[in-house]
Amino acid sequence: MSVTKIFSDLIINTWGWHITSDIPKEIKKAVVIVAPHTSYCDFILGRISFWHMNVETRFLIKKEAFFWPFGLLLRKLGGLPVNRKKAGRLTDAIARMYDDHESLFITITPEGTRTLVQKWKLGFYYIAVTANVPIILGVLDYENKRGGMKKVFYPTGDMKEDLKEIKRFYEGVNGKNPERSKIFY
Repeated sequence: MSVTKIFSDLIINTWGWHITSDIPKEIKKAVVIVAPHTSYCDFILGRISFWHMNVETRFLIKKEAFFWPFGLLLRKLGGLPVNRKKAGRLTDAIARMYDDHESLFITITPEGTRTLVQKWKLGFYYIAVTANVPIILGVLDYENKRGGMKKVFYPTGDMKEDLKEIKRFYEGVNGKNPERSKIFY
């Protein structure tokens, strides 16, 4: 058992959370979305939760955060720097990354920020469709102290209907700051 697994199990148990993965082991590539994203605490709890579930995941973060020495830590934790000003090409570039890996999970928060938004950013959906990988629906429900990777969703290409189903999944899930967690698209 790795040091990160021991550490994460201890933290999850001490904090009283129940974190599980309901994802079949044969799934090796996916876009993982985690919602609602309402606090800096989501990153810490999320990272510890992935270690607890023995899931190696990468995450996208604005390139401006990769300054010395913080950038080294972000890369070690799985961070992938992105230039948010090149949105269209960025989505295609991320989708192509799946071709270069035998196993790849990229975690995205669809809100794109911790503040209340009127509309989710839909890059996660476009990446999954372009890369032909499923979307794993992940949660951190602070009210019930439950979380993890809960559902595999295969996009059909009918974005409007797919997003309705994804929205239904997240109904009743409460972020750390529930006043910031409305799901719009």
